[in-house]
Amino acid sequence: MAKNHKVRKLAKNRYDLDPERLASTDEFGNRVYIYPEDVKGKWKSRRTKVYWGLIFVYLILPWIYINEKPALMLNLAKREFTFLGSTLHGLEPILIFLMFISGLFFIAFITSVYGRIWCGWACPQTVFIQSIFLKIEALIEGRASQRIKLDQSKLSLEKVLKRSLKWFIYTVISLHISHTFIGYFVGPRELFAITMNAPSENLGIFIATMICTAIILLDFGWFREQFCIIACPYGRIQSVMMDSSSKVVAYDYNRGEPRTGSDSYTKESGGDCINCYHCVKVCPTGIDIRRGTQLECIACTQCIDACDAIMERVKKPSGLIRYTNEIELQNIEAKKNWRPYIYLLFLTGFLFAFFYFLDSSTKPNLVFLRGRGAPFLSSVVDGQHLITNKFTLKIKHQGTEDFPINLKILDKAAITLTLSQSPILLDEPEKKVFAFFKFDQSILINGTKKILIEVIDARTAQSISQREVTLVGPMD
Repeated sequence: MAKNHKVRKLAKNRYDLDPERLASTDEFGNRVYIYPEDVKGKWKSRRTKVYWGLIFVYLILPWIYINEKPALMLNLAKREFTFLGSTLHGLEPILIFLMFISGLFFIAFITSVYGRIWCGWACPQTVFIQSIFLKIEALIEGRASQRIKLDQSKLSLEKVLKRSLKWFIYTVISLHISHTFIGYFVGPRELFAITMNAPSENLGIFIATMICTAIILLDFGWFREQFCIIACPYGRIQSVMMDSSSKVVAYDYNRGEPRTGSDSYTKESGGDCINCYHCVKVCPTGIDIRRGTQLECIACTQCIDACDAIMERVKKPSGLIRYTNEIELQNIEAKKNWRPYIYLLFLTGFLFAFFYFLDSSTKPNLVFLRGRGAPFLSSVVDGQHLITNKFTLKIKHQGTEDFPINLKILDKAAITLTLSQSPILLDEPEKKVFAFFKFDQSILINGTKKILIEVIDARTAQSISQREVTLVGPMD
């Protein structure tokens, strides 16, 4: 016999949210689509400027070429990092690791001080959805109330045409975003040339691009706030990076309660909140910020602008919802918070290590490899017993510019160095040069002689580094 399940009924006001479930689900657990209303205000204006600046970085900057190089590219296959026309060759895995871990601690530091500001102000998902996808949706389907009405309406020609046009434009934009993303790693021009050929000629890149397009289209066009609430790993762990001193978007319950319409509300003792639900209507994740700090809040500040507009209309001070923290709201004495300093300490350490390894890796790295066959050649010239040592000189150059170098022997003994190329032009990440050392046998001690080779920048005549080379010859 089937059991009778108790089902919670929906509230009379669709914005009066059930405290036991997400705003994006109904009483049966089905998806409820959120259509946030548009809002104007100082925070929206600031955020819009930041968004378009980031869209330039995310979507346009990689397509700009400086000195015939992409403005921004990380070519993992060739281990090259290009930024504003300068290329760092032979990028070592340690540098990629340090760059990644530094980024994580930077976000942890920012989160500990300003809360989930990354999600609301810089996350590509938020930037593209708020600046592009929602704008297109509003342009085609109308305001939030019109979109809700269209969503609830029966299938019609108008609904099919509007939805088809919207998803067609979404697909075109998703294709551009995915191609730009792939272009970060292979180069935009190379990617454009690849797209002109049959997919079978570059099947791996084609499949990767199509997968990226499908994910972006599904996420930005349909899944949206569900990713922030359910799937985003940062959204799940950000609470452990925050405490009562972290800045968050919060409702001042001391000033706002009791709100209009509540049982304890009176004209004399009532709070400033008029219970208009405007803060809920504009929230992209559908939460009621008046219930305190919540996992779903992405700190986008839309509720601040919405509430400030209402407060101005009812002739009350702004800031009922604002950037603040629990210590300020509860008016308690703040204790020294060491968490941000710990994150900052780790961030500084990893950045120091990154720049140290970067400085070390950008200097030419010389390796003298002894030639195959006999380790030395002997000859007699004008009564002198001359010894010749042949080396293959491998030079790794990871710097951002091409330049020539000279080699100088730091030894008083008469030793001649002949190179297959002099000066040596460092125009490749890895270069091979043949080096021949010729010297008198008399300088050897027990058949060997260690000498120092100085690497000199041929442009400035400044010393870059030194390398030790062991010369060999006969024992007698």
